[in-house]
Amino acid sequence: MSRFVRCERDTRETEIVVELNLDGTGEYDIDTGIGFFDHMLEGFARHGLFDLTVSVHGDTHVDAHHTVEDTGIVLGQAFLEALGDKEGISRFGYFVLPMDDALVLASLDFSGRTFFSFEAEFAAERLGAMETETVREFFMGLASGAQMNLHIRQLAGENTHHIVEAMFKAVAKSMDMASQIDGRIDGVLSTKGVL
Repeated sequence: MSRFVRCERDTRETEIVVELNLDGTGEYDIDTGIGFFDHMLEGFARHGLFDLTVSVHGDTHVDAHHTVEDTGIVLGQAFLEALGDKEGISRFGYFVLPMDDALVLASLDFSGRTFFSFEAEFAAERLGAMETETVREFFMGLASGAQMNLHIRQLAGENTHHIVEAMFKAVAKSMDMASQIDGRIDGVLSTKGVL
């Protein structure tokens, strides 16, 4: 069963194309027009072992907000579509990721219900051309698009680059865990019979 999808979004603010293979090896081709954001998505793909192509033309002459938020939404929609009826998936994922001084917890549930919780403090207002306040917007869009519960906690850290990078990698590892097929699961992992 192929779990490869292509998702697009075209608005006055952004034009986005995402191709995602859940069962990849971490290959990526990322071009959002925002160097630091590209770096984060490359780490997301590599450490989640997702094959990921992202192409974005956004209104970065304004700021990074629309590009980052909308990319999160489309990437989330790609996960939702690739998971299909969710039969056999592990459903839950969690990871506590260290990166030098930073320690970040990510935990999620591909429940079909959106909930998002984010606790972090960033000392820097921007990383390259990307405003750090857009990090929260990306993950909120990702949770919304994927219709998942997503909790992110900064447990330690002072360096903003390290904290943000740890978030992207921790969420990727959690999504990889939750999307894995477990042969012991008959149907979907829910007493309701649907997710």
